[in-house]
Amino acid sequence: MFSLFYGLWKYMFSKTEFHVLILGIDKAGKTTLLEKLKSLYSNTEGLPPDRIVPTVGLNIGRMEAANAKLVFWDLGGQIGLRTIWEKYYEEAHALIFIIDASSPSSFEDAKSALEKVLRHEDLRGAPLLILANKQDLPGAISAEELTRYLDLKELDERVHMFQAVSAYDGMGIKFGIDWLVEVMERSKRTETLRIRGGAAGHM
Repeated sequence: MFSLFYGLWKYMFSKTEFHVLILGIDKAGKTTLLEKLKSLYSNTEGLPPDRIVPTVGLNIGRMEAANAKLVFWDLGGQIGLRTIWEKYYEEAHALIFIIDASSPSSFEDAKSALEKVLRHEDLRGAPLLILANKQDLPGAISAEELTRYLDLKELDERVHMFQAVSAYDGMGIKFGIDWLVEVMERSKRTETLRIRGGAAGHM
């Protein structure tokens, strides 16, 4: 009997583990964001920005934030690497798409990459946090301006938020992550993935 109650207690109070994809085109600041998340939410000091090199493949960060266990997958953004993204869609609870808000010349590429991501069936219902990054640089546009520029029809059906951040100095990041955890906890997609995971565990 004890083991039954203990199992129930553990289930009720153990933290849910969420898988979050960090996507964006190259040089948007994905790995800088991951390293800043490490220094904000775990006891490890992230790499300094001047030591970060372009990601070829995958960087993984595990941490606890807003009373949830988070696993971040930072995927390389060069055109030749974007085909790898799809392999991770099915298991993702949510998505962070990061855009260099100080580089208008990259907006068109970022927009088309994000549109392709949002159309993919395997990401149906996944909450989306769009980060207008590099707010520490002169000329960076605001989250509101980026919203207007992107004008994404695909967002109509999806829980999403635009947030101005600086992955370099950490501005705005905690607010965005807290929002993301809150919406993941209420997301139908989370429930679907939990049921699917439970079914897989019983096979």
